[in-house]
Amino acid sequence: MNKFKILSVAFLATVSVLNAQDIDQAKKAIDAEQFESAKSTLKSIIKSDPSEGKAYFLLGNVYLVQKVADSAKMSYQKGIAAKDDEHFNYIGLGQLDLNNGDVAAAKIKFEIAKNEMGRRDYSEYVYIARAYMNSDKPDYKAALQTLNLANERNAEEPQVLLAFGDAHYGDKNQNAAYSAYRNAFQADNSLIRAKMQLGVLLKGAKAYVEAVNAFNDVIATSPNYGPLYRELAETYYYWAVNVPSRNDEYMKQALSYYEKYMGLTDYSLASRMRHADFLIVAQDYKALEVEANEMKIIDNVNPRILRYLGYSAYFNGNVDVAIKALEDYTSNPSSNVMSLDYLYLGLSNIKKATMGTDLTVVEPVLFMKGIELLKKAVAMDKAVVSELGDAGKGLYEQKLYKEAAGIFEIATSNKESKNYLLDNFYLGNSLYFDNTRTGAVKDSIALQKADVAFGNVIEASPETQDVYVYRARTNTLLGNDELMIKYYQQYIDIVTKKGPEEMAKATVKGKLVEAYNTMAAGYANTDKVKAIEFFNRTLAIDPENGYAKQSVEMLKGKK
Repeated sequence: MNKFKILSVAFLATVSVLNAQDIDQAKKAIDAEQFESAKSTLKSIIKSDPSEGKAYFLLGNVYLVQKVADSAKMSYQKGIAAKDDEHFNYIGLGQLDLNNGDVAAAKIKFEIAKNEMGRRDYSEYVYIARAYMNSDKPDYKAALQTLNLANERNAEEPQVLLAFGDAHYGDKNQNAAYSAYRNAFQADNSLIRAKMQLGVLLKGAKAYVEAVNAFNDVIATSPNYGPLYRELAETYYYWAVNVPSRNDEYMKQALSYYEKYMGLTDYSLASRMRHADFLIVAQDYKALEVEANEMKIIDNVNPRILRYLGYSAYFNGNVDVAIKALEDYTSNPSSNVMSLDYLYLGLSNIKKATMGTDLTVVEPVLFMKGIELLKKAVAMDKAVVSELGDAGKGLYEQKLYKEAAGIFEIATSNKESKNYLLDNFYLGNSLYFDNTRTGAVKDSIALQKADVAFGNVIEASPETQDVYVYRARTNTLLGNDELMIKYYQQYIDIVTKKGPEEMAKATVKGKLVEAYNTMAAGYANTDKVKAIEFFNRTLAIDPENGYAKQSVEMLKGKK
């Protein structure tokens, strides 16, 4: 009997050691972003030893990374009932509370976990700090305060130093983050992530050459560490955005590195979704369509796949597919709908409404449905107005001026937009040209909106000379001679100030003739001398201008 007891104790000790080794293996897989491998290992541990509470906790953390909150919650709740290290699961439940905006409930759960700590334990503090950092609304100050407690227990622990680096980085303290990452790697040179993060700091500082060199330096010793290639992909993406002349080259490099990252991590649905998100950012919609269809084979019920199908179909010209996918996605109660979903659904409807064989014919009901969806998108996030310019310009070039104005009116609703000035210019022009169409009935309200739009351009950029001409033309249509004369005069003043070289340009000469003739006509019934003066200015530029010559003769013939 005693021999049996000894064997039992020895067996349990062996199981404990093996579980610890497997948990370390799972941690390494999580760090390497091999989440499916980590899940498989953790589920195996739980199956062989349901008392291992740490395994439930880490499994829940993986589910949180993969945005599967229900599975994470279930894992944490089961972990609480485990025999060993069950208190870690309260930290996971605390992060769920943070994600739901219930900070008070989270703190209560964190305190439960702290109360179970031994005198020398510190890892609970690290995980609590990471819960603050990884929540949907990160609180880096709270993370740093918690890490100070870990620091009191073990100031030299590499994981504490690494967490300090992440917290300082999130808190935008680059110098402190650099020191923490450097110290973490010096304390444990197998901690690849710490060294990688030194390159991340350079990427954040837009030192792209130095960042690439830093990542390649780490790859030289750890070529199979997947996250390095994700960071390289992001670095080349930002480099492409900041150096437009090399955009194609760097974007191609970015996509190549992301494929390498995928190959070193896993091709699970969650990983494919991360890849799809990157393809959206990189604007590779052909590859996105391929990825979306691959995901559909893996899981035909996950609503998020419809988003990827919808986006790629819109940009690849398949508007019917885009409308169906995005309507299904936005109407699904389980979908996490965001502004871009309504944006591309709205643009798809607008594109379908204006893509007939006769480009002057528009399906009004479908078009207005698209406009309402765009308004819905902007109501969720006003920053999306910056995405509307190309659609508006497309309609403008089709001479669908009224429809273009409908889009530009939404685009100009956000003064913080980077395209605010240009969108106002297009809005004014669209409304003006819509009122100059053959057979058009003058729309005074639309013309007043055009006048306001041109005024917004002038306010933002007073030296944009052509806007004064269009504002003058708009006031001509409105029958306001006083304002017409004012804006033509402002155009004349600007080009005159720029000197003879500017005034000698053919396009400027043409607009000066227009200004002088129209101003003269405005003065003709109230100030004959002034009218003759301006017609003579036209003749000084264009001596054979028939309208000016005839008008001068007629005015001089009046008594």
